Amino acid sequence: MEATAKVSSIFVYPVKSCRGISLSQAPLTPTEIKAPGMSVLKISLMTPSQVVEGVSVWEWSGSALDEGAEAAKWFSDYLGKPSQLVRFNAASETRLIDPNYAPGHRTMFSDLFPFMLISQGSLDALNQLLREPVPINRFRPNILVEGCEPFSEDLWTEIRIRKFTFEGVKLCSRCKIPTINQDTGIGGTEPNETLMKIRSDRVLRPDKKQQGKIYFGQNLVWKDNPSEGHGKIVKVGDPVFVHKKVSSVAEAAA
Repeated sequence: MEATAKVSSIFVYPVKSCRGISLSQAPLTPTEIKAPGMSVLKISLMTPSQVVEGVSVWEWSGSALDEGAEAAKWFSDYLGKPSQLVRFNAASETRLIDPNYAPGHRTMFSDLFPFMLISQGSLDALNQLLREPVPINRFRPNILVEGCEPFSEDLWTEIRIRKFTFEGVKLCSRCKIPTINQDTGIGGTEPNETLMKIRSDRVLRPDKKQQGKIYFGQNLVWKDNPSEGHGKIVKVGDPVFVHKKVSSVAEAAA
């Protein structure tokens, strides 16, 4: 089988909604957090002993592990409001993905799914329509691929990277995050304004139930058993093989 694309970039997001880190291979566990005008915050890799109750992400709520007073003060000082840094407590908590899309799969503090893939071709096609091009960090993918046609990833329902099989389970609907400059924190109207014209459900899925959403990227789950994944990595340059796909974006789960 001939590869459809190859991995061009890998990104991880150690702290939810904070800056991503570009890697040559994954996984990687960073131990420091930085912010302008702040000293470096060092986070121990040891499992915290204190538990915090009442942590919530969308529909899920439960307990989490408290990263301590120093981290809380650091984030509170920088954000200007009382804050805590917590770690997902995988030993006692379970957050299931919507069974309508990926029954039996789990995630942690990510919004809905553990992985998200975008193609460079899709970003390039969008930027050709924008007055000011936007970088890929506006969309916060984990895997960026190149060598395929724009928006090819819409159709992918099963892909393989190295020995690992991923399922494309849902087109990624976008909130306002893509409109926020990741370097300055300043928001605007683009690229969502343009995406509404070319990537809304009205345009892509005119015969489906209209939700007023825009789509950019494909959410993935890892089909293989995650408990067997210790030491397994994905690298920049790895070929991407498409095993299954739908024939049109209107057929893709959204």
